[in-house]
Amino acid sequence: MSFLSTISLIAAENVPNDGVGSTSLNPILPPIGEMIIGSLASIIVFSLIVKFAGPTIKKSMSDRTARIQKDLDDSAAAASAAEAEASKIRAAKGDIDAERSRLYADADTQAEALLADGRVRIDAEMVDLETRAEAELVSAAGRSGDELRAEIARYSSGAIDSVVNGTLDNAAHQDLIESFIARVGSSTGAAS
Repeated sequence: MSFLSTISLIAAENVPNDGVGSTSLNPILPPIGEMIIGSLASIIVFSLIVKFAGPTIKKSMSDRTARIQKDLDDSAAAASAAEAEASKIRAAKGDIDAERSRLYADADTQAEALLADGRVRIDAEMVDLETRAEAELVSAAGRSGDELRAEIARYSSGAIDSVVNGTLDNAAHQDLIESFIARVGSSTGAAS
């Protein structure tokens, strides 16, 4: 038998027994022998726990403290990195706004240059078209004048023929032809 079981047997002999189960004299406190044995057993168990489990518990607590501190440090570093990244993004956003306004200004300048260039080209084309139109008008006026003269000559020739034929008889017509031939013949003979 072990030491503890021997002590508990000795202590158990001093406890009054009423035939139903062990009872103590005091309803609140156990018998003194049991109290001493229980106290000694508790002291031994706690001493062993402190001796063998204490360093492990202490190490696990210090590891836990170190892990929590590391987590706190990591979260602080992550917060500062996030803040730095946020400031970079804010700075980049400011650069984006500046770049956008610069691009808009460049686009406006190019659009104005294109409009001015287009206006100059359109004005030059208009001057060229007006010059060509005036030249075509002068040419058309000349052609129409020539055509009008030709038409007038044709109508006047037709009118003269009909007037001459209608007013002159054959004898007067023959006299005119002979006088024309004589004039042409005398001018030719005089010139030769």
